[in-house]
Amino acid sequence: MTTFGRDVYDDVIVGGGHNGLVAAAYLARAGRSVLVLERLGNTGGAAISSRPFTGVDARLSRYSYLVSLLPAKIVRDLDLRFAVRRRTISSYTPVERDGRPGGLLVGGGDQRTRESFARLTGSDREYESWRAFYGTTGQVARKVFPTLTEPLPTRAELRARIDDEAAWRMLFEEPLGQAVERHFTDDLVRGVVLTDGLIGTFADAHDPSLAQNRCFLYHVIGGGTGDWDVPVGGMGALTDALAAAARAAGAEIATGHEVLRIDTDGTAPAEVVFRTARGEGRVVGRTVLVNASPRALAELLGEEPPKEAPEGAQLKVNMLLRRLPRLRDTTVDPREAFGGTFHIAEGYAELARAHAEAASGELPSVPPSEIYCHSLTDPTILGPELVEQGYQTLTLFGLHTPARLFGHDNNQAREVLLTATLAQLDAHLAEPLTDCLAFDADGRPCIEAKTPLDLERELGLPGGHIFHRDLSWPFADSGGGGRWGVETAHRNVLLCGAGAVRGGGVSGVPGHNAAMAVLGH
Repeated sequence: MTTFGRDVYDDVIVGGGHNGLVAAAYLARAGRSVLVLERLGNTGGAAISSRPFTGVDARLSRYSYLVSLLPAKIVRDLDLRFAVRRRTISSYTPVERDGRPGGLLVGGGDQRTRESFARLTGSDREYESWRAFYGTTGQVARKVFPTLTEPLPTRAELRARIDDEAAWRMLFEEPLGQAVERHFTDDLVRGVVLTDGLIGTFADAHDPSLAQNRCFLYHVIGGGTGDWDVPVGGMGALTDALAAAARAAGAEIATGHEVLRIDTDGTAPAEVVFRTARGEGRVVGRTVLVNASPRALAELLGEEPPKEAPEGAQLKVNMLLRRLPRLRDTTVDPREAFGGTFHIAEGYAELARAHAEAASGELPSVPPSEIYCHSLTDPTILGPELVEQGYQTLTLFGLHTPARLFGHDNNQAREVLLTATLAQLDAHLAEPLTDCLAFDADGRPCIEAKTPLDLERELGLPGGHIFHRDLSWPFADSGGGGRWGVETAHRNVLLCGAGAVRGGGVSGVPGHNAAMAVLGH
């Protein structure tokens, strides 16, 4: 059996994903004894880099891709050797109108963006509406983002902090679709705006639950700007830096340790039962921090899980190309189009139709998705020979594909969906994407796709939900939420994963907040 440095730790952390590592680093730096138990053979969880294609020197961010919600405070506090790079282009959305290929380019300077809006819509009206709309979200971002690493505010406190009733109503009270339709008239522009409310969230623009609003909010407040940046070295560079910081501070990290049970009465130190390849073992923690979903936490405690089961709703595709494909729209350089977020079949009406089809139990006939190329901004993830030969990565994120659609035959549904998704991309290319794909050492094309069921099997994400459950508002609701939004019914057990209040995405916020709760801040 595994032998640890001691029998009893101040803090035992279940799960070595990025949030668990953030908590471990903070607590160890505070002089506490810390043990991290990770089921897999490596730390990082979904925030890793790996070489998925046999014999190919390309280290891809395999499950999570961009960074927006990671506070600079955490990077500074933990002295992380980690950096991000800004993308010069925010997005490109191809479209065919009147038989002619075109598109909307956002980025490259205000004047260039204005001209792109004018070419698409015939006037400056949509561009001015765009500036006004995102001017409002920017003001909200600057006020809300700093609160994520502060004690959890009440709804009234956050509303007062925003101090803009129109903005509060638009983002927190009325379905996002109302604001989109009120501000914009062009179908393509409406769709581009709406997509930030749908990443990893299966909802309609007018869903009364406002799940789309919560998703949109987290997508536009990151860093106080809403920018989504490229992690230098890939997402694994972040978790490697976090693991190094935790170890340097004295934390022990044990991989290949699957936690089976947490026994606690809420006051005395908790006993954590785990399994390794050599059998079962036990360790005691005065506090236990769980970097897993609320459903997994309930199972570990032997309690009834939440009634509503989480359901992921995304297709994730990783590719390596020998070259970027040429576009039908010759006014845009492919290096710019793919350097930002490349929206496919994400017009407003297309998104509504895809949601309706999926809600009725059918794979979307015109599946919406978005792509970006990491290696254009950060070529360090590719080996020198691949860089010299012009190879590039492409990462695709498909929307409106809930886990329920894959239950009957996951493999077949994955292939059907992937084929249909790539066909939508091909419609805007001057050459088939397959002509550009690289091949691995065994002669297979360098492309892999992951459904929600694949993510559940590989990473333990409940229902393949990338946020562990639907995102929460960043304030305490009427049911409480504790001082930091990580507390549970047991005083010595905290939730430090993406399912905590103010969780979701690669942020480290739940890990930071759980550590602050333990330290009594």
